[in-house]
Amino acid sequence: MTSPSHAPHVTTPQSLVEQGLAASVADDCVVVVRDTTSANLRWAGNTLTTNGVMHRVHVSVVSFVRGPGGTATGTVSSTATTQAQVTELVRAADAAARAAEPAEDAADLVPERVSPDWEDAAVPTDIHTYDAFAPALGEAFGRAGAEGRVLYGFVNHEVTTTYLGSTTGLRLRHVQPTGHYGCTGKDAALSQSAWVGGATRDFGDVDALEMDAAVARRLAWGARGRHELPAGRYDTILPPSSVADLMISAYWSAGARVAHEGQSVFSGRGGGTRIGEQVAAAGVHLFSDPLHPGLECAPFVTAGSSSNDTSVFDNGLALGRTDWIRDGRLEALGQTRHSARLTDQPVTPYVDNLVLDVDGGTGRVDDLVASTERGLLLTCLWYIREVDAQSLLLTGLTRDGVYLVEDGEVTGLVNNFRFNESPVDLLRRFSAASVSEPSFSREWGDDYFSRTVTPALRVPDFNMSSVSQAM
Repeated sequence: MTSPSHAPHVTTPQSLVEQGLAASVADDCVVVVRDTTSANLRWAGNTLTTNGVMHRVHVSVVSFVRGPGGTATGTVSSTATTQAQVTELVRAADAAARAAEPAEDAADLVPERVSPDWEDAAVPTDIHTYDAFAPALGEAFGRAGAEGRVLYGFVNHEVTTTYLGSTTGLRLRHVQPTGHYGCTGKDAALSQSAWVGGATRDFGDVDALEMDAAVARRLAWGARGRHELPAGRYDTILPPSSVADLMISAYWSAGARVAHEGQSVFSGRGGGTRIGEQVAAAGVHLFSDPLHPGLECAPFVTAGSSSNDTSVFDNGLALGRTDWIRDGRLEALGQTRHSARLTDQPVTPYVDNLVLDVDGGTGRVDDLVASTERGLLLTCLWYIREVDAQSLLLTGLTRDGVYLVEDGEVTGLVNNFRFNESPVDLLRRFSAASVSEPSFSREWGDDYFSRTVTPALRVPDFNMSSVSQAM
């Protein structure tokens, strides 16, 4: 039996952080280790096709070298599981910092702070996260096949434990569970499709039978009739998922520096930014909060590189609630400490969640449908791209179900469209809103941004700029 004093060394995320900090010969160093496990299921044609579990450890090293002209930085990131591999990353980052020009965003590194759970192990996920979902999915396959539906889809759950350490004494840890589901259904003739999706932290709140029922309902709407409509402006209902698509695009464009430099929809006409201006209808609130129930995310900055919107010098900076728009008034833009000095505004870094709330919002999508005399109900958007930064004009396509609403009822399927709209402008023009609820962006949620709460919005003149042949 091996005695404790001779027990083999166990490599932990914390030991990789400590090895990186000890190996650096730069003036300062930050090491970020992300330990991630993920589990997924994929299905097609009412049959489970694949499943898998993956584990990866990713390390980012930022070295800081002070010189007569300022502080230069070097960043190197890669997968790494051994202390030797981390040492190689540190050597590369140190060399990159020595060769770099002084950084314009230089600032003092964040001082000592230690998470109470720093010593805890990484939290994994595994295929058992689907112990309730998978049997219900099998039942959904049987029901869909019996009723003439074909289901395709994917679910993924991952847990990332982040460890951030610095030579100034930061030792921060955060556990982030992230999950999503998406299911596309087609009729037996494969003549129409419908999509539903959502985000979750643990799949305990995801019911595969409810997912199938939502798909079945939308396919049934399409079976009521088909309508070919021309391009034009339509009274349009955007469900929370589509609103999330558009609000995430707006959020990512809300950087303070580009606004200050006159390059965005949030730039002031006479220079500077539009902070303090009314940019949306009264009663509109857009905010982020790392402690928002159900959307909990990292309460500190983690930056592997510097950009207009992030700074490696801000690593470990504490995050709290930030009101981006309050009662229609622009309150803040995404700020690093560097851009805050340029704009003379408070430091408000980006947070990894987003909530849109409208005073007086009532009911849900069905209630907006019931109050619509004639219009369109979208179910999801895709291939969204920016056309003009100054107005934040976006273009994109509708997908997997556009429906005609007449006299408060869905009366059939409509052809797809290309749209041209500005999400900022929509926040001024909408005519009705539902209550806000957890939502999932089909365009951005899978890989980039899945933590959103948004309402459904009714827009009286949504611009369908052309007819699309997309199915």
